[in-house]
Amino acid sequence: MSYDKFNLQGKVAVVIGGTSGIGRSIALGLADAGADVIATSRRVEKVEEAAQDIEKRGRRSMVMAVDATRRDEVEAFTKEAVKRFSRIDILVNSAGAIWVGPFEEMPDEEYDKVMDACLRATVLTCQIMGRVMIKQKSGKIINISSMAALWGQPDILPYCASKGGVIQFSRSLAVEWAKYNIQVNDIAPGLFVTPLTEDIFTEPVTNKRLREKTPMGRLGELDELQGAAIFLASSASTFITGETIRVDGGLFINGSL
Repeated sequence: MSYDKFNLQGKVAVVIGGTSGIGRSIALGLADAGADVIATSRRVEKVEEAAQDIEKRGRRSMVMAVDATRRDEVEAFTKEAVKRFSRIDILVNSAGAIWVGPFEEMPDEEYDKVMDACLRATVLTCQIMGRVMIKQKSGKIINISSMAALWGQPDILPYCASKGGVIQFSRSLAVEWAKYNIQVNDIAPGLFVTPLTEDIFTEPVTNKRLREKTPMGRLGELDELQGAAIFLASSASTFITGETIRVDGGLFINGSL
């Protein structure tokens, strides 16, 4: 006897920042679970590649690039998605940026860039696509936060602040939109090599130190984030909202840190 509540057949998912790294892995995982998936970002060539990979899995997709920090572009994208697919059941926010350096040397423009990509984009897409979900009286929103939101971390302060903001925003939105049957949750990845982090995490000394701090003794593989996303996107999680699921190999609970 199979358990079918993880099946996303007939659902429509939008993954912001879904053309590389964590977002791309989650987009493909949702497609493998049965959803039609629109993976988008600012670079149209990357959107085309993601759409091809989704369609190879037998799912529908759409090619339309979007800068999720711009309200007009998000509104146009949402209108087109609803025109083609009639609904949006799942929204994943995985766009991001990072700046590394001492706080006292941080330029204003770098702070703005990180806060816009990580927090403003999440707020805008939730508001605009959430209106579609409100009309449907159902929806699943999954915002990608970070372990950096849960502890003090030097040298990446705007990133920590933005991801902390994502968690608190998600909790508040979960309370406000529960009446519409919309669940809003976060995934906080631990140590994963992505285009955003590869220069940091692949440096041999840093890589060794990080693996030693993770109880499971290694960094995560991107496809290990798919299960949490599928769970939160599915009918298996209809009574879960405002939660942050850590996918970190035990890093957060390691008392020897």
